[in-house]
Amino acid sequence: MLETTPETQRVLVVDDNAYTLRIVQHTLEGAGYTVSTAISGPEGLKLITRYGLPHLAIVDMHMPEMSGFEFCRAIHDFSDVPVIMLTAVNTEEAIVEGLEKHAEDYIVKPFNPPELVARVRRAVSYTHLRAHETVLDLVCRLLLEKKKTKTSCRTSCL
Repeated sequence: MLETTPETQRVLVVDDNAYTLRIVQHTLEGAGYTVSTAISGPEGLKLITRYGLPHLAIVDMHMPEMSGFEFCRAIHDFSDVPVIMLTAVNTEEAIVEGLEKHAEDYIVKPFNPPELVARVRRAVSYTHLRAHETVLDLVCRLLLEKKKTKTSCRTSCL
């Protein structure tokens, strides 16, 4: 199985607060991640277009031009990039909506940097497992097509 390390994992942080961007970037780069930052949702989408999908996005809720939830909907229209919401919004409704519809995790500001790193590691490890499963499914499908068999991919590959 292909190993991924923080050095090979890219995190996109989208927040309209420059101070928060610096803290998150410093924290995650200190843990070995490659970090890109965007001051708005549209800027984050431009970075994705230019540099490709990150392994994880960390997104603020209230931003100009595009809310955090709108940004999540936009990237989930074409990818399954996991998201961690990092926001000062601490209402039960926002947290529940965030977790049910948009994000794998939800962290309320102010945050603890070591906890952020732990949550990022966990989210990225799940992404790696999903990517490995996707590759396995693709290999199985190609093998099945080659054999022209209609057997379930999971059944025939396991």
